[in-house]
Amino acid sequence: QVHLVESGGGLVQAGGSLRLSCIASGTVASLNAMGWFRRTPANSREQIAAIHSGGSTRYEDPVKGRFTISSISRDNDKLTVHLQMNNLKPDDTTVYYCGAGRGDGRSWSWGYWGQGTQVTVSS
Repeated sequence: QVHLVESGGGLVQAGGSLRLSCIASGTVASLNAMGWFRRTPANSREQIAAIHSGGSTRYEDPVKGRFTISSISRDNDKLTVHLQMNNLKPDDTTVYYCGAGRGDGRSWSWGYWGQGTQVTVSS
């Protein structure tokens, strides 16, 4: 079992910054990728940033140059990753989720999710 918990969401003005954190605990030894996702207006979940334990990252166009995913910190049975979000826009308002899984730096397979944290950007 793997359990993920996100934190760091909140209300911020446009142009401001937030830092999200995610801790994955449990049977994480085989996991080598963590990512951040957000809920779309169609109520689906879109990947916005991902990182492989080797350091390879992927960012989707809406967040490139504004969001930065940290390296994965591994401590026994816990994995930690952060998402630094700068120059936030009202369109970034939604629920953000952390995911954990496996990847090779180019393709990803996500098996575990957190409950999500709300980010609200006021204009």
